[in-house]
Amino acid sequence: MPTTSQAAINFEPWHQLLVEYVNDRGQVDYQRWKATGQAVAQLNAWLATLQSTELSSWPDEDTKLALLINLYNALTIRQVLRKYPIDSVRPTVFGVPNLAAFKLFFSKPVYTLGDRTLSLDNLEHDLIRKQFAEPRIHFALVCASVSCPILRNEAYRPETLAQQLEQSAQDFLNDATKNRYDAASNTLYCSKIFQWYEKDFLTVSSTIPTYVQQYLKQALPSDAAVKYLPYNWQLNRV
Repeated sequence: MPTTSQAAINFEPWHQLLVEYVNDRGQVDYQRWKATGQAVAQLNAWLATLQSTELSSWPDEDTKLALLINLYNALTIRQVLRKYPIDSVRPTVFGVPNLAAFKLFFSKPVYTLGDRTLSLDNLEHDLIRKQFAEPRIHFALVCASVSCPILRNEAYRPETLAQQLEQSAQDFLNDATKNRYDAASNTLYCSKIFQWYEKDFLTVSSTIPTYVQQYLKQALPSDAAVKYLPYNWQLNRV
């Protein structure tokens, strides 16, 4: 089977689906998307066109990263659509989190890319985080939950990737439901994303407050205490 070349990647089908089914607050209309058989078929068809991709032969890093971010987000949506209606990717049984089902959502193989069978975790940790020293990916990868970064209603594209990642960082860091500074207690309340992926952020900044200050519109002292907010795993739906 011939491999998909860098030049052959077409992000437009994915872009059009995002325009149609994701609002400007990053909320996804899963119900309407699933009820529209043609839209589900379009998602599956677009994902199928990428399966013969051999990233190792591509020289352009922005194209690789744009593809992998879009692929992660598209596969997450497809996983949700297959299970919908659901309230969360972290289901509960009698009020207790079903951690086995939660782990399986991210660890189960869901896609073949080139000669590799991948789970969502493989995509994030083995392909994206391992290959790209770019902490802003954590504001672009969306695990279908309220406390995640918002899902942009546009595809990430190689030619605008730097600007899109920068805007995603600005949006996430200035969302007071996810990150905020309390001057009275000199405390930075921030997303658990900074706790889970601390080492990624510390590759480019000396501390978490120093990293956050690049984007936060409030003045943030470098000696601010850091506390992490609860993570809301409810589905990012309309």
